[in-house]
Amino acid sequence: MSEVLKANAQEYNLKLAEALKKIPEFKAPEWVDFVKSGPSKERPINEPDFWYKRAASILRQIYKNKVVGVNRLRTKYGSRKNRGSKPEKFMKASGKIIRTILQQADKAGFTEIEKVKGKRSGRKLTEKGIKFLESIK
Repeated sequence: MSEVLKANAQEYNLKLAEALKKIPEFKAPEWVDFVKSGPSKERPINEPDFWYKRAASILRQIYKNKVVGVNRLRTKYGSRKNRGSKPEKFMKASGKIIRTILQQADKAGFTEIEKVKGKRSGRKLTEKGIKFLESIK
């Protein structure tokens, strides 16, 4: 088992987020201050480093699961919607945020699209991406 998976996920993701801030391809778009992270949320994101923390979390998920697509990540980051007196209902997270982060990771050379015949395709880490994640201590 590698050091990435042995480490405490929260502490590792914070270190990885700090490292991602130094990479020019990972920049939070202007619209990130105005959007919600999913339909189950009531307010926009109020965290200054949200973009880098989410990017770090997504990269760790790809490292852990080998090949991951946008739809699976939407399910992972989804939550329950408070519908007043009606029962709560699970809603997937916003796909635009996840898709944009994956595109930035592609541009940085950390991930690439994996096409699997007969199965759904997704993103997988490149050698550069694996080395980058394993270099974070």
